[in-house]
Amino acid sequence: MLNNKTILVTGGTGSFGHKFAEIVLHKYKPEKLIIFSRDEFKQSEMAKLFPVDKYPAIRFFLGDIRDRNRLGRAFEGIDYVIHAAALKQVPALEYNPTEAVRTNVNGAENIIDAALDTGVKKVIALSSDKAVNPINLYGATKLVAEKLFISANAYGGRRVKFSVVRYGNVVGSRGSVIPLFQEFKKEGVKELPVTDKRMSRFWITLNECVDLVLKALKEAEGGEIFVPIIPSMKVTDLARAIEPQCTFKTIGIRPGEKIHETLVSDDEARKVKIFDDCYVVLPQFFESSSVYKKYDKLPSAAEGFEYRSDTNTEWLSSAELKKIMAKKENNL
Repeated sequence: MLNNKTILVTGGTGSFGHKFAEIVLHKYKPEKLIIFSRDEFKQSEMAKLFPVDKYPAIRFFLGDIRDRNRLGRAFEGIDYVIHAAALKQVPALEYNPTEAVRTNVNGAENIIDAALDTGVKKVIALSSDKAVNPINLYGATKLVAEKLFISANAYGGRRVKFSVVRYGNVVGSRGSVIPLFQEFKKEGVKELPVTDKRMSRFWITLNECVDLVLKALKEAEGGEIFVPIIPSMKVTDLARAIEPQCTFKTIGIRPGEKIHETLVSDDEARKVKIFDDCYVVLPQFFESSSVYKKYDKLPSAAEGFEYRSDTNTEWLSSAELKKIMAKKENNL
């Protein structure tokens, strides 16, 4: 699928971009894999991991998704775009709301315009469980971005297919709670801070994130939201997996934080199909016969279905989490 193709990843120096590059450059033979980001230092560090003499397909392109003209230049001759660039830190975005909108919303619009103008074949945008029934600005901007990408299929005579992948917390990614607990353990701290002992989250590995994006690239007709079927875990169980002898200090729910997360709301469930190891949320406003025809024979979600981290039927055990973390450390 990706052999002899040109792929561009926005925000490509992040955790997802590193794993995506690793998998694509080892499993496929792309003509070019372009890492598009605004941070020259992160690009130089990533270039050390993927030297051009060993990976001749890789390219690094400095630019900001807020810059429509720069995106237009970068998208020339591109087959597939993976849009991973975003501002994500919830407290920071609450205090800097206009910056959140400029990157996560206006930047999404710029991606769409550049893709339509340059004839990109497919765009897959990364979203978050926080986009479902959002209570913070980050989630709200990701919800708007989802809507923009789905609606973009109505433009350009469907020459470009836009779809979304939506997933939960990534095991061991920058800013996640796992590295925080690991650091406490190194320091000998036994009493770990948790905002609420009831809290649960969806968890996914970086490999699974990349697999989901590759599946979306292969299958997308345009307008779908791909949601992986992944396990949940309580934050307290996660902490015990890292430090079995720990106790907890409840520090209270932070502003904009939920006790449990939702990946598919009950209102969306009426448009949900079950596709192997993921759910596909079909477009609710944008009508496309090709999309509905593709998924018509797949089973639909049950009446009243809602995909929440606390009512999930799949749970991640401490042993499984330890195995994932050990594998990650061995790959560093």
